[in-house]
Amino acid sequence: MKNKKLLILIVLLTVFLTGCTKYITDDNNKRIINESTGQSLASNILCKPTNKELKAIYENYNEKLDVSLEKLPDCKNLKFYNSENYNGLWVQLIVMPLAWLIIRIGNFVGNYGLSVMLVGLLIRLLLLPFSRKALKQSESMKKIQPEMQRLEKKYEGRTDQESQMLKSKEMMAIYKKHNVSPMGSCLITFIQLPIFFGFLEAINRIPAIFEGYLGAYQLGTTPLIGLKSGNYYYIILILLIMLTTYLSFRFSMNNNVGSPDQQRQTKMMTSFMLIFITIASFSLPTAIALYWVVTNGFSVIQNLLMKRGNK
Repeated sequence: MKNKKLLILIVLLTVFLTGCTKYITDDNNKRIINESTGQSLASNILCKPTNKELKAIYENYNEKLDVSLEKLPDCKNLKFYNSENYNGLWVQLIVMPLAWLIIRIGNFVGNYGLSVMLVGLLIRLLLLPFSRKALKQSESMKKIQPEMQRLEKKYEGRTDQESQMLKSKEMMAIYKKHNVSPMGSCLITFIQLPIFFGFLEAINRIPAIFEGYLGAYQLGTTPLIGLKSGNYYYIILILLIMLTTYLSFRFSMNNNVGSPDQQRQTKMMTSFMLIFITIASFSLPTAIALYWVVTNGFSVIQNLLMKRGNK
């Protein structure tokens, strides 16, 4: 248990304390926004912007960038590894390789929006074994619920130390009997977290992605700005975000185990998250919104297929 907690702590520290996207701010500490797209501009970009308007903004705030524009490579020439400008472990091991992969596939298929979706799907496929294991753990937890409820009833109202120790011992025996790891699903989630955060970091820090288009969508434009400019195709994007998020959460709720009160709390939390994500999606750059829709959609289909396979 101590080793598992240590692993979780290491992953969290790696994700949240190193290599995060930083944004350009003015003298009042207010983020600089590209008014034509609604996008907050990162100060620790990995390569040069090529769009004239975007490049001019970055030139005006060149002294606030982590690395000056002159020292940055062109995005199309981004390297897998850059020891000169970015030495952080998080950036070198996860963000830079993912950024390099997005650029290479984008150059190959001729579209960075399509590349973002393809790399997102590739990551989901690579993590498929972990997803399968998480589903099996969830199904196993459901099967042992009758025994767990009987155990809770057996020790109901008994709060002395000896009773609690016996309860824990019997609980671990149930887990062992059914080959269930109570921390298994959590660990699988934490294994996936660095990759997904790294992917979003890579997108945020490559200006070339936000300069491109995918059909009617400009990849750096937020749905709110797109709608204001009269591009009503963004309504479809918002609806897709809502639908795939709802289906993903609904599947999670169906896998939820615990007491009726716990399930009710989970339902309230997922409803809140659905509303929060829907509101937040209006300010997401299109590139990230596309990633969200495609990977969430893939996750829903994957879970449905795996559930049928288990049956």
